[in-house]
Amino acid sequence: MCPQRRATGVGDIEKMKPVSKLSCLTLALLFGLCSARAQNADPAPVGSADLASMNIEDLMNIKVTSVSKTEQKLSRTASAVFVIGAEDIRNSGALNIPDLLRLVPGVDVAQLSSNTWAIAVRGFNGRFSNKLLVLLDGRAVYSVTIGGVFWDVLNLPLEDIERIEVIRGPGGSVWGANAVDGVINIITSKADATHGGLVTAGGGNLDQGFGTLQYGGNLAGKTDYRIYTKYENDGQTPNSSGKPGGDAWHLLSGGFRTDTSLSTSDELLFQGNLYTGKESLPVTQLVSVSSPPQFTDVLVPLSGGFLQSVWNHTISARSGTTLEISYGTYRRNDALRDGRKTFNADFQHHLLWGSRQDILWGLGLQYTYSHSDGDFLVSLSPASAGDYLFSSFVQDEIALIPERLYLTLGAKLERSYYTGWAPIPSARVAWLVSSRHMVWAAYSRPIRTPDETDVAVISSASEFPGPGGLPTLVSIVGNPSYGNETTSAYELGYRASPARNFSLDLAAYYNNYKNFQTDEPGAPYLTSTPPPLHLVLPLTFENLLYGEAHGFEISTNWKATRRWTVSSGYAFEEIHMHTEPSSQDTSSASNAKGSSPRNSAQLRSRVDLSHGLEWNASAYFVGRLTAEDVPAYTRVDTQLAWKWSERGSISLVGQNLQQDHHFEFQDFLHSIDANQAKRSAYAVIRWSY
Repeated sequence: MCPQRRATGVGDIEKMKPVSKLSCLTLALLFGLCSARAQNADPAPVGSADLASMNIEDLMNIKVTSVSKTEQKLSRTASAVFVIGAEDIRNSGALNIPDLLRLVPGVDVAQLSSNTWAIAVRGFNGRFSNKLLVLLDGRAVYSVTIGGVFWDVLNLPLEDIERIEVIRGPGGSVWGANAVDGVINIITSKADATHGGLVTAGGGNLDQGFGTLQYGGNLAGKTDYRIYTKYENDGQTPNSSGKPGGDAWHLLSGGFRTDTSLSTSDELLFQGNLYTGKESLPVTQLVSVSSPPQFTDVLVPLSGGFLQSVWNHTISARSGTTLEISYGTYRRNDALRDGRKTFNADFQHHLLWGSRQDILWGLGLQYTYSHSDGDFLVSLSPASAGDYLFSSFVQDEIALIPERLYLTLGAKLERSYYTGWAPIPSARVAWLVSSRHMVWAAYSRPIRTPDETDVAVISSASEFPGPGGLPTLVSIVGNPSYGNETTSAYELGYRASPARNFSLDLAAYYNNYKNFQTDEPGAPYLTSTPPPLHLVLPLTFENLLYGEAHGFEISTNWKATRRWTVSSGYAFEEIHMHTEPSSQDTSSASNAKGSSPRNSAQLRSRVDLSHGLEWNASAYFVGRLTAEDVPAYTRVDTQLAWKWSERGSISLVGQNLQQDHHFEFQDFLHSIDANQAKRSAYAVIRWSY
């Protein structure tokens, strides 16, 4: 959505003190070093097969599925992949998925308010990042109304997440359009891994009250199940003046999952979720043609849910099929007041052909229907729309030299409602130099297809008195002829575990962008709808922006002792964007370039202490955002956890400890008034039975 644009720099709002990057980034390391020296004589506790108990070389052999829709060892995956495991989730102290994604180098996570985040991979961040595809157990949660993800309602219990696989870079040849700069696949645990009861409860100064109640078991020996309910109530973050920002919210959700063994050859997953809640959004917006923008604390009711079924059928040891059917719905009564219903069906067939080829192919059908009531600020024309999407894909992994050199060729052919058929190809090479070293390279050509706001939005951006006092309105108008945005992506990576206690992952990339979005002026016209008579200066979307980006990401894991693990990451990116000679847009190029940091870094330390105690500390540095003059900042988080028995634990968590409050992002479209991230602390008690 595209409400009022206004030029406000965060630097003009608050003068922040300079931050010592070195001291902040070493803080977590010092915490771990002191604690490890104090306790290094005791053996590490033995638990279930978690990441902390693995050798580093074992971590390199973790299996991932999001790159090719089939299981692959991380050590032979030709893509920049980062896996957040269940232990990483527990150690982070995070209460939501956006904070978990801060663990990943190259993923830019910025908080706009208590209930709103901007998350992107490899640039182009915004409240709705339309080049990042997010999946929950393979089901897309990307909204084609706004071209992005509603992170506030992606709110399942974190204890039920088995892992989060983050692909930095294109994934369109498998997952389709909009997987341009990254894919995030949130994979939940099977129901048999969550038998018994679970109770969590906690609260603090910002996360004021939250809790989960869950129970799982077995039915008739063939079906495992779990059911849960989760509630959270969050307070307000400070606005630009340091006062309460009017962004409190609460959400109640409930869900279930069953896993059934129908036969020795058939497995059935069935899961679902419902949620309801309310949240406040601070917005400065126009309310009429003849009045100036007004601050409004919009109260937004939220509701929605989904059902998903996945049937896995084994034909033989060399062949199998998967059929996934899902239905999702949501309603958000914000300015757009939109709702959407989506039905999706996907079929895929996996076949080992001969001794050297691993083939995967599939077909997909999606029907989605939306309706928006809208208002003076923003609406869609037409208000209702239905859309069919058809797709097919094929992928062939060829063992050019078995156990040494692999070539993967893939392409997806997808038909969207607005732009018709488009191919999405890719080629990937993985070279296993030795058992501890691998090199990979890839070429991809992903696309972003238009969302409904690109083609159908009507948004009142600003007003001012024109000639003779005639009210004049600047309006953003969608373009039904808006085309696909295309990217040519080149990647090169190196992954290694040169020692049993150390691993390294490096990825570099060069992206060439074409047909990206600009805002172009149209012909002015007079209208009396809505009254009074006024002049409209329209801006419409065109594909007149092009450019390039290059960068790299590096992450390391070092198991310094049996009790102490240190992880680090760094990402660099340089973006250059330009408008075509025919364009009259003066802001899109700078906004695209300056919406993500040029440099970001992180350092995390985990120490197992004696008597069930554990200390985790993290420091994150994020560089300056030039588009809205957001200063660089360093975020420091820490968690002290005590597991007093096999069933019970308590955690004390501090977040944003470096500063009492700081800005992390300003949406240049000003769809909401950004608040500041706040220093917070909370306690969590977990009990299983």
